[in-house]
Amino acid sequence: MIHHKKLIEVALPLEAINAASAREKSIRHGHPSTLHLWWARRPLAAARAVLFAQLVDDPSSRPELFPTEEAQTQERQRLFRIIEELVKWENTTNETVLEAARVEVRRSWRLTCQDNQDHPKAAELFNPDKLPAFHDPFAGGGSIPLEAQRLGLEAHASDLNPVAVLINKAMIEIPPRFSGKPPVNPEARKGKGSTDAVWKGAAGLAEDVRYYGKWMRDEAEKRIGHLYPKIEVTAEMAQERPDLKSYVGRKLTVIAWLWARTVKSPNPAFADVDVPLASTFVLSTKKGNEAHVEPVFEGGGYHFVVKAGVSPESAKNGSKSGSSGSPFLCLMSGVPMPFEYLRSEAKAGRMGTRMMAIVAEGDRGRIYLEPTKEQEEIASSAVPKDTPEADLPEQALGFRVQEYGMTKWRDLFSSRQLVALTTFCGLVAETQKRVLEDAEALGMLNDSAPLRDCGRGAKAYAEGIAVLLGLVTGRMANSCSSFCRWQNTGDKVAGVFSSQAIPMLWDYAETNVFSSSTQNSMAQVDWVAEAIQTCPSGSNHGSAYQDDAAAPSSPLGDPMYFISTDPPYYDNVGYADLSDFFYVWLRNSLKPVFPDLFATLAVPKADELVATPYRHGSREKAEEFFLSGMTRAMTFLANQSHPALPVTIYYAFKQTESKSDAGTVRSGWETFLEAVIKAGFSVQGTWPVRTERGGRVISVGTNALASSIVLVCRPRLVDAATTTRRQFVEELKETLPLALHDIRAGNIAAVDLAQAAIGPGMAVFTRYARILDASGESVSVREALSLINQTLDEVLAEQEGDFDADTRWALAWFEQMAFKEGDYGVAETLSKAKNTSVAGMVEAGIVRSRAGRVQLLSPADLSQDWDPGSDSRRSVWESLHHLVRLMGQGEQAVADVAAKLGPDAEAARELSYRLYRICDQKNWTQDALGYNALARSWGEISSLASRPAAERQTTFFDRG
Repeated sequence: MIHHKKLIEVALPLEAINAASAREKSIRHGHPSTLHLWWARRPLAAARAVLFAQLVDDPSSRPELFPTEEAQTQERQRLFRIIEELVKWENTTNETVLEAARVEVRRSWRLTCQDNQDHPKAAELFNPDKLPAFHDPFAGGGSIPLEAQRLGLEAHASDLNPVAVLINKAMIEIPPRFSGKPPVNPEARKGKGSTDAVWKGAAGLAEDVRYYGKWMRDEAEKRIGHLYPKIEVTAEMAQERPDLKSYVGRKLTVIAWLWARTVKSPNPAFADVDVPLASTFVLSTKKGNEAHVEPVFEGGGYHFVVKAGVSPESAKNGSKSGSSGSPFLCLMSGVPMPFEYLRSEAKAGRMGTRMMAIVAEGDRGRIYLEPTKEQEEIASSAVPKDTPEADLPEQALGFRVQEYGMTKWRDLFSSRQLVALTTFCGLVAETQKRVLEDAEALGMLNDSAPLRDCGRGAKAYAEGIAVLLGLVTGRMANSCSSFCRWQNTGDKVAGVFSSQAIPMLWDYAETNVFSSSTQNSMAQVDWVAEAIQTCPSGSNHGSAYQDDAAAPSSPLGDPMYFISTDPPYYDNVGYADLSDFFYVWLRNSLKPVFPDLFATLAVPKADELVATPYRHGSREKAEEFFLSGMTRAMTFLANQSHPALPVTIYYAFKQTESKSDAGTVRSGWETFLEAVIKAGFSVQGTWPVRTERGGRVISVGTNALASSIVLVCRPRLVDAATTTRRQFVEELKETLPLALHDIRAGNIAAVDLAQAAIGPGMAVFTRYARILDASGESVSVREALSLINQTLDEVLAEQEGDFDADTRWALAWFEQMAFKEGDYGVAETLSKAKNTSVAGMVEAGIVRSRAGRVQLLSPADLSQDWDPGSDSRRSVWESLHHLVRLMGQGEQAVADVAAKLGPDAEAARELSYRLYRICDQKNWTQDALGYNALARSWGEISSLASRPAAERQTTFFDRG
């Protein structure tokens, strides 16, 4: 067997990939991720680049074509330019760019086949006219199979979770199967016509989603529209609201109703009053349209009034107490209400709701109105039928709502929301019949073959539209729940899953599904239609099916596959428990289309590869389950992977460090890597790829991971050597400095550096069959991780010699005191060892000294008018902390100073990694935030800093 190193095993244009991946996370319209929510999706740009580099030969492995190092470098740069174009969002559907990439893939594959024509299984494994089929056994949100299909491969996606399987079917099965087909709805036939030439790719499919989605919406309004009344602005309302005078007598469409949950007052004097649990009374902070709610007390009770104008400070915290043990105060008496009281009231069935305000469509934006008795009565008149009866899990990652008497999934929705969702789900089947009739009337062949049996006729097409409209109902569930927030900064409804959890929500926004504003039903239809149009719809068909990666039961037929996958991250995300939120609604509407996929009442959980102690009885048993299951899954991957191609595995796991006899370790990584090694894999390379959006809820104000580490693996050589622990450490010290230089060149966030360092370290570890310590025992994965961490610290510490004296002193002082005060004598003694002085550093502006105490100045304490050009004693320490200070003003402000710093700016960035590492090890979370944010944003900062000053300013203002 002859195999050549692939590009991903040698080099990648990491900065371009990471920049495109980070940018993509903020792109919404038309992005396949908007088809339906899934957690921890990989960016398309990253998946596309990794797959391409995994398939294409590195020039160094083709000396017959590129005999010199110069020729290899030139060819590698040419391939880099292809990747740099390939990862741009604008080129997602650019056939010229995509075909250029496919040409390179096919070229490398033909050369591989040519080299292996004497292989005993050449006919099976090395057909130059057919690329290997692709398989992702942990398909999840489907980014990787989708991009494999886009690059010209036959894509197969499997997952244990039926919601994931459905999403993959919608992306890689349905669009290619009906590619180029005209829409079947009667309106489209009157317009562009029904010829195939007019409707390229999935355009016809998307057009039908819009048409039948609107029919479904209009039909629903006929049936339940009375539950969503308009609100009339009366003269009485306008008496104290001059801004409402022009609306008097008009009936306005409601955008959302804002509710607060309530419990009985714990004060006996007000025991019959349902007091609100409101996290804020602020309705809008948008300039020129500020509004807030004000409770008015009368007759032993209260009611809410809405006032326009800037909200007073008292409105910001609603009825919250500010105490961690008693989150709310009784609005009537000021008595604290502890969690225990709130939970007991809820479990006793005494938690209710009270309408606080109504958001309506005005002439030039939102209008905030007081609740009316009529509006509350109509909402309470809704009587849901045939609601999902599935139980919430008793315990689950990220779930707390069960403690408040919510035991079934339907408890997460108001009565009116349940009526809306059951109505729309029921209409999916009715719409399917309509599509079938229209398709047959258009002349589409009806072979009666269903979608699940690879049908391509009218029946299958109608079912395909039903699947996409079923996903619309899934999207609606996320925006039509009593766990949706009202965002008073953006004046819109935020869906349930702003994070990978369902925490308790005290006040919520109820969307009007029939409005034309935030989170309405037609908006959900448009999201799905736009997403479908960007899915590949060429001749390479795909398949998605339900299967357990640790015990596969559905072999695909071909002997070997091209593999890239993104397995679960130990105990980070409880996919199965979370996805039940959608499953109960998708099953309601799509079980007739996929009876096997929706055969169970809830998503299968027992075999989910997540280390959840509540499911397995203890943390130890959960870890054992994860290790054994992941080992089996990795072994199947190793056995199934094509011998000529490496396997890539994404992994993003951050866990607080723990101490053991072997030192500092990360058990999540340890368990996962042990599974990879036990499966017989050797790590050939690792790449930190930016996969997480900086603005996601979990990362705002935290040091959450920004990157996934992509492991490049091949089966370990059967004749791999044995070495000693000492030799392993020596190789680590030789390998890590260069690896860290390359990693940081990709502008990795500081929080990701330790994770990324594991990769090159494990590449050394897995090179050997065994590594023996002095007693002849094998070095464990745990000990290897500890040694990698130790070597990382040594490498970072060695850089201190390159810093100026003031910075070396500040580093040593910071490691002990951070920004706290310390003894002057200790500080002065340390300064002599570092060849500086406390007085000099006071003059330099980085230290405060008074009354025998010394303190490093934090970024907030530094001079606001600092000019690096005129600073006669400028240190790397001072430069870094001014850059951190300026992060609050935006990347442009940082870039302006970075440009003046010149080469010192890069030294400041290097220092940020060292300081983040110190903060991380000492759990100084708040101090770490600034260093991580600067390192994460460095790509954009350096790009701005490299431009002329005038251009930097123009670019900044043009962004607005």
